[in-house]
Amino acid sequence: NVDLKAFDDGFYRRVNGGTLKPVLDALVTMREEGLWIEVTNLLIPTLNDDLALIRRMVRWIRDELGERTPLHFSRFHPQYRMRNLPPTPASSLDRARREALDAGLDYVYVGNVLGHAGSSTYCPRDGTLLIGRTGFWITENNLTADGLCPTCSEKIPGVWQ
Repeated sequence: NVDLKAFDDGFYRRVNGGTLKPVLDALVTMREEGLWIEVTNLLIPTLNDDLALIRRMVRWIRDELGERTPLHFSRFHPQYRMRNLPPTPASSLDRARREALDAGLDYVYVGNVLGHAGSSTYCPRDGTLLIGRTGFWITENNLTADGLCPTCSEKIPGVWQ
């Protein structure tokens, strides 16, 4: 799971003291090597929650890593050096998730919002709830033993055995 802090080199320079390109290059290399990749983006109000940036990021993930790459949008909670910022509104996470789904990503999640429907896994073909989650707890597992949707037999990527 790789934290993609923002899809903006200026953000990386200002906030992280680094640059974006090495992160993107590492993700592409991991994909080329056949590693399981998940991407997490901590959505921070006023710093990296611009929908145009999110739109560019999700299109890059789709085009460079594949539409089946899981993407997690996590809620920011103010602490340490960013106590002056508010927590991420759930509506911002919902908008980011919708952008990613509309761009064609199959597995887009919302994190750090207890009980949010976006924390569960759904079949990209027919919408069947596959894995229900509340926080870090799995509340339901409806996948077949070999990782198929029980309704339409869509093969769900993952390690199931």
